Amino acid sequence: MGVRQPGVLARGPWAADAISCRWLEEPYEPDADATNQADAAIAALQERGSPTHDGLAARLASVNAGDSGLDLELQPARWSLRLGGDALDSISALCVVRDAEGRWLAGRRAAWVATWAERWALGAGGSVEVGEHPATTLSRELEEEWSVAPERLTAEGVLRIPSGLVLFVGMATLAPGAQVEMDSEHDDYSWWPPDPAEWPEEADAPLRAMAAWLAP
Repeated sequence: MGVRQPGVLARGPWAADAISCRWLEEPYEPDADATNQADAAIAALQERGSPTHDGLAARLASVNAGDSGLDLELQPARWSLRLGGDALDSISALCVVRDAEGRWLAGRRAAWVATWAERWALGAGGSVEVGEHPATTLSRELEEEWSVAPERLTAEGVLRIPSGLVLFVGMATLAPGAQVEMDSEHDDYSWWPPDPAEWPEEADAPLRAMAAWLAP
């Protein structure tokens, strides 16, 4: 994959059936420094009472976008690697949600959760499970976190953020009248206006940047 710099790795949109995903059998082997950082991160979560189910999740091994679709190669990797100083291309799915009026679903993460605690986030998100297709992760996380299914779902792109985490970004559009139900990983939610310029103060710069990137 060359030099690992933050940025756009692939830009859609694609339908789910235009995305191929192949899993490598051998798990990713981090070096000793990354392993030590992962161990320390898990210990810190234990100290503050957050979940510490440190199993295997997905890491992006390669990505290729062409005229016909998107090809992803994933491999199992220790989940807690994403918590270290360099997430080493651990991959998470981010399902941004808009309603029929164009409003954006935003939820504040609860204080007890392992990642992004007490921060506002767009839509639903979580790690890609071993053997799972990332497009399936988008709809699964939406159902788990907000108890709703999309009327339309597209994969919008693959991004590497400065932490070294890779985001597989999707956009879910809800049917008119669809109702969301917040899960225990959130302690508040709101529908933000279609124009990000009208968003409240709690909408930080990364959220605004994501909306600008996704806006038609």
